[in-house]
Amino acid sequence: MDRLENFKIQIALVIFAQIVALLALFIADFDGVRILPMIILVVFNISIVIWIVWRFQSDRKESDISISHILGHDAKDALSYGEIGIITYDEQYNATWINDFLEERHIDIVGKKLTSWISQISDLFRGEVDSIVAKDSDRFYEILRKEDGQVLFVKDITEVKTLKDRFEADGVVVGLLQLDNYMEIQQYEDEAKMAQINTSVRQPLVEWAGQYGMFIRRLRSDRFLVLLNERILSEVIKDRFSILNIVRKNAEEIDASITLSMSFARGTDDYQLLDTMVNDLLELAQSRGGDQAAVKKFGESVKYFGGNSEAREKRSKVRVRVMAQAVSEAIIESKRVFVVGHKEMDFDCMGAALCMSRMAAAYGKEVYVVSKSGGIESQLKEAFDSFYDDLNGRHRFLEDGEASRMIKDEDLLIVVDHNNPNQTGAPLTLDNANRIIVIDHHRRSEDFVGNPILVYVETSASSTCELAAEFLPYQTNTVQLSEIEATFMYLGILVDTNRFRQRTGSRTFEAAAYLKNHGVDPLKAENMLKEDYRSFAAKTNIMKYASMYKDNMIIAAVDERYQMSRTLMSQVADSLLEIKGIEASFVLAKTDAESVAASSRSKGVINVQRIMEMMHGGGHFGAAALQRKNTSVEAVKKELQETIDAYLEEIKEENTDESDSVK
Repeated sequence: MDRLENFKIQIALVIFAQIVALLALFIADFDGVRILPMIILVVFNISIVIWIVWRFQSDRKESDISISHILGHDAKDALSYGEIGIITYDEQYNATWINDFLEERHIDIVGKKLTSWISQISDLFRGEVDSIVAKDSDRFYEILRKEDGQVLFVKDITEVKTLKDRFEADGVVVGLLQLDNYMEIQQYEDEAKMAQINTSVRQPLVEWAGQYGMFIRRLRSDRFLVLLNERILSEVIKDRFSILNIVRKNAEEIDASITLSMSFARGTDDYQLLDTMVNDLLELAQSRGGDQAAVKKFGESVKYFGGNSEAREKRSKVRVRVMAQAVSEAIIESKRVFVVGHKEMDFDCMGAALCMSRMAAAYGKEVYVVSKSGGIESQLKEAFDSFYDDLNGRHRFLEDGEASRMIKDEDLLIVVDHNNPNQTGAPLTLDNANRIIVIDHHRRSEDFVGNPILVYVETSASSTCELAAEFLPYQTNTVQLSEIEATFMYLGILVDTNRFRQRTGSRTFEAAAYLKNHGVDPLKAENMLKEDYRSFAAKTNIMKYASMYKDNMIIAAVDERYQMSRTLMSQVADSLLEIKGIEASFVLAKTDAESVAASSRSKGVINVQRIMEMMHGGGHFGAAALQRKNTSVEAVKKELQETIDAYLEEIKEENTDESDSVK
């Protein structure tokens, strides 16, 4: 209660006392002499009133002196004008005094703990923050602590925060919606089928945008532009982009291989920048397999939603022919060609590199394979060493440092089986290259090879060897593959498909048949993949650490005393997946003294890529991995279990949202 209220109450009490005293005088008998007592009573009461007024003014003056003492005489006037609240407190953080600004807002905290008013004030005392913004009733306050005194400054920012929240909620968001594979289907289906597709797939997309109040315009038959604000986007994110499930489900019901890719750019009022961002994000979503949304705020990392279906085979032979011709033209325009793979090269990486080397040689170019740095898997190394004389006679192999000194601006660098510069086996060569082509089958990550002149990333392909093999029939110059080169490419397909049991489409078998015509001996290929007793024993040793999780998953967390190669871990993950009832497998182990790796596999129901990405790893829907420094196997296992739980909860919510949408 403030001083003005106290003053009013005291005056009322004095007046009441006067009335009572006067009544007593008239009732009592003083022998007819009432004038003198009345005068004395009036003088006494007037003195009390004067004392009360003096006391009120004195308290006001003391308050002013206190403010002046704390802040200075000029600051006191400024605080009054700026409506700044002041709180003093003692060593126990109890409020000892507040100024009129807070009294007028009926903030009664004198003699009480400051945290009883706003609990976040404790953060100021601990020195965790310089200021806080907190809500009390329907008002927002910014509170700042004076460093050299036991004083808090309080500013009412309700109006400012309301305007700020409204400004942020109205922030511009630009989106692109793309129906994957729509154009390819349109080329071959009749009008009746396309009308059915438009009704079942395209129309719900327009209705969904209208439901949220988005501005939507069709740019072409399979692509839409949407304009919305931050408030609408937050609602869409809360709904987990249910339209992805609706489009996929409706397309499956009419037997159409169509999914939806979405991109949303935000966080800036530079519309040209938003245009660049939203187009890059859409390409990113599609290169990761489609059926997902990519959302990015300027200055922050990309967030992905969806991606619950395996990438479908959607590249047409027309596209393959166009890309094959574009690659050959880039080779012809170059003086020399360099081919690089990823760290720890495997059969798919080496097979694709050998294929691109022979393709460049067919046009008379001087070509080099940068493979003597970055590492090589044990089985590939054994096979490579066995046929080194044959391969060395047809290819030039270099290490990264030598290639980086040789490559010039007019030369071409072909990056195979990876698209992330952090994964390359030749970082120096990549940094010095001016003209780059990327050929890969892995989902595109946010970190991408910089400024390539041509990108061919097809996540629906089983392997990079499959993509490379499809190029060969469309070359104007005949590409001569030897039996060994064709076998290495065949092995690349064989390993990446787990012997044609995963990620296998009709194009995979066509590529394998093409390589078979070039002399592949499947029996010899299988012999190259056979493991020795030590590898077999190591795999068996890893399996004893396997344990069930969530009924349909299995996790093998290897004792930290043992160090395993990532190749061996992936092989064990494949083997564990063969157990009846298992939908996903995870193998965790030390790869060296400082690193822990995880290798995961899925049959296609559980998206292990999404799980690994939640742990800052990556890969495919059915095969993904991660690597961590300075941690333990047990810590990664615990994080993996928590991530799986979070993933399953998200899937459950998405399925619930999908059911509600259908209803």
